[in-house]
Amino acid sequence: MRALRSFAVRASLPEQLAPLRVIATNLRWSWDARAVDLFRWVDPQAWESSGHDPIQMLGLVSRDRLAELADNGPFLSLLQSVEEGLERYLTEPRWFQQHDSGVALRQIAYFSPEFGLAEALPIYSGGLGILAGDHLKAASDLGVPLVAVGLLYREGYFRQQLNQDGWQQERYPAVDPHGMPLTLLTTGDGTPVKIEVDLQDVSCAAQLWQASVGRVPLLLLDCDVEDNDMQERRVTDRLYPGGSEPRLRQEIVLGIGGVRALQAAGYDAGVFHTNEGHAGFLAFERIRRLATATDLAFVEALEATRASTIFTTHTPVPAGIDVYDGELMKRYFESFAKDCGITFAELIGLGQRNHAGAAGDESGAFNMAIMALRLAGFSNGVSKLHGHVSRGMFAELWPDVPEDEVPISSITNGVHVPTWLGPEMAGILGRRLSPGWAETGGARWDSIEEVPDAELWRARTQARERLVYFVRERMQAQLLARGVSEAEAAWWTENLFDPSILTIGFARRFAQYKRGMLILHDLDRLKELLLSDIRPIQIVLAGKAHPMDQGGKEIIRELVHFASDAEVRGRFAFIEDYDMEVGRMLTQGVDVWLNNPRRPLEACGTSGMKAAINGGLNCSVLDGWWDECYDGRNGWAIGTRDASADADYQDRVDASALYDLLAREIVPRFYDRSEGPIPRRWLGRMKGSIGRLGGYVGADRMVRDYVERLYIPAASKGAALGAGDYERARALARWKARVRAGWPGVSVRDVAGDITAADVGEERSVTATVSLGELGTGDVVVQAAHGRVGANGELMSPSVTDLTPGDGHGDGFRYVGSFTAQSPGLYGFAVRVLPAHEDLTGAMDLGLVAWA
Repeated sequence: MRALRSFAVRASLPEQLAPLRVIATNLRWSWDARAVDLFRWVDPQAWESSGHDPIQMLGLVSRDRLAELADNGPFLSLLQSVEEGLERYLTEPRWFQQHDSGVALRQIAYFSPEFGLAEALPIYSGGLGILAGDHLKAASDLGVPLVAVGLLYREGYFRQQLNQDGWQQERYPAVDPHGMPLTLLTTGDGTPVKIEVDLQDVSCAAQLWQASVGRVPLLLLDCDVEDNDMQERRVTDRLYPGGSEPRLRQEIVLGIGGVRALQAAGYDAGVFHTNEGHAGFLAFERIRRLATATDLAFVEALEATRASTIFTTHTPVPAGIDVYDGELMKRYFESFAKDCGITFAELIGLGQRNHAGAAGDESGAFNMAIMALRLAGFSNGVSKLHGHVSRGMFAELWPDVPEDEVPISSITNGVHVPTWLGPEMAGILGRRLSPGWAETGGARWDSIEEVPDAELWRARTQARERLVYFVRERMQAQLLARGVSEAEAAWWTENLFDPSILTIGFARRFAQYKRGMLILHDLDRLKELLLSDIRPIQIVLAGKAHPMDQGGKEIIRELVHFASDAEVRGRFAFIEDYDMEVGRMLTQGVDVWLNNPRRPLEACGTSGMKAAINGGLNCSVLDGWWDECYDGRNGWAIGTRDASADADYQDRVDASALYDLLAREIVPRFYDRSEGPIPRRWLGRMKGSIGRLGGYVGADRMVRDYVERLYIPAASKGAALGAGDYERARALARWKARVRAGWPGVSVRDVAGDITAADVGEERSVTATVSLGELGTGDVVVQAAHGRVGANGELMSPSVTDLTPGDGHGDGFRYVGSFTAQSPGLYGFAVRVLPAHEDLTGAMDLGLVAWA
């Protein structure tokens, strides 16, 4: 039977232990080793059985044990120390408080559909969520004023279990938010704070839970409330539900409801950042709110909000973007468009390729990424290569703009070092760096060169041993769950893996482009490596396939079948139910991290970063972050940057390159003892990897990049356009409309310049005659683009010089300037005209270019 009324019951703690609850309800404990030690001390068994959830653990501990701890002096001393450490962390000035940008950055609202913060909060599926969690943690460490918005999934992402045939089975265990490190936001009389959104003329309510991530509050919207009918209660039941309409409903709650949640919770954000397009509807809500609260027209409100909106794309292929049918969009957004004072055709046009600034096709598809790009003043990819791929992918939105100038920048992802650094490497660095170095981001990673080889090798060996014992325990539990007897499971795992053998790790979502089967391409060569009498290797894999991805499930099944082969099963293992704990153990313990996606389909791929800070060496296709970080001395590259259109051929080439690397370079280097009892050449490469990569792959570097390159510019632009009753936003909207209308009259009529041979460094003049039609010289900038000329006559990475307006009239204005020939070879120049206005977020903002 159902309860008539329900209420939360918390574990009762003795007064001396009250700080335990304070520590447990702030997720900073998840990257504070001393706090984790504290919880383990309370009850090691309860800590493990609770899934490392301190709130749930406290409910499992007996009253006798709590009373015993309340009288335990050493425990109380550690409790006090951890509590004081948390208080200092939350109150002392951090990097941001000492950063003088000259811009008032009051608060950044960071939206994401998932957050990977700790196993205790299962609201993540993979890389996107882990990145979002690391972003929050690093922002907290740096003191950045950020508030995050997401959804509380009552079933979350699935738990993975493999049947006897190796086929993935999904379980969706229900979670109880009252037993998690969350606080339900309430009003003064204890009533839950709620917001409402319209879902096809049905009101859907959501209550708000808050997680404390160090200094960063995370608001989670929860639709499982009694106010809603069952269909609305299920909006937030699962992460990434199947079907277009459930996804659309969830994204409306995240984007539109998320903006309303911020206001209901009392947060006043000046910058809005959407992590991938799932929360893109936040831009619609911000525009609607401003347009209805003021006398601003829709396009004016759009300009006012767009300037302070940031969109980060993580998708390198069009198939990864949410696209909704026009009829479905009309059912959910026709009345919303009326609230905004525009037609539905105008609204849907914002998410269609050919309808910038115009009415769209009401029956056509609506693309979430296109909408996000149009309504964000700043957009970025998550690695340098991904920025390049994204500019090509969306270039048709700016058809006259050179692809390398499409306004999508890049900030390479990073990982939160305190979360992912293992105790072995933390001990080595902690002995050489100042206290708290991991949270301040001030580490000298090159100090690894000062570490004696023997000390570093001992730490690496200990980490590998820890991984081997973990693999054995997990494999035994997996076998027992499949019905294998205890005796057979013990026999199977007793000799599984060897702590002295070169250990390779591979863990990720099993999408087919990640090529999880590549290592099995030539079984004879693989077995030769695994079973060598003198220089063997062992491989551990983990990962989940999307529930609807049958191809991904088949890859897992093939890997599990190979792992079950009696000949290799002591050297090859697949770990079920990949989560943050498995990710930590693998990246901290392996010697080599393997990554072999089909280039360039890996947007970034941060797992290899986690391995790198722990001394693991990357062996990867030149894709994602590795493309910009590999230098020939910090790991290995599989193949080259050339990619064949024939996928099967590329797989054969890359598999062969991988086997060759292992046999000829990686394995011999690991086992080389020619200079003593430890592998000094291997350690030399380890030191090169840690020293060169450590400072770059940290999330602290990533967040500082976001602050300086995106958050501060967005805050500055947003404040400028909002000043004085939004006068500049109104003016910018009028100016854009006038420029778009007048642009057909803009042309370059004539260009003159000296094209005789020149010496490097020689200055050349250029003169252009430009027709501006109804526009004036103050509306445009005329530029000379110059550089080396490629085989097809194209300018290669040209430099740009502004030309100065001279005399002229409506029929033609004369622009003059000069440039310097910067490199030998065939050199050339071209002239172009761009719109120019001080309040544009970038030169290519409008996508209008007139070329000579």
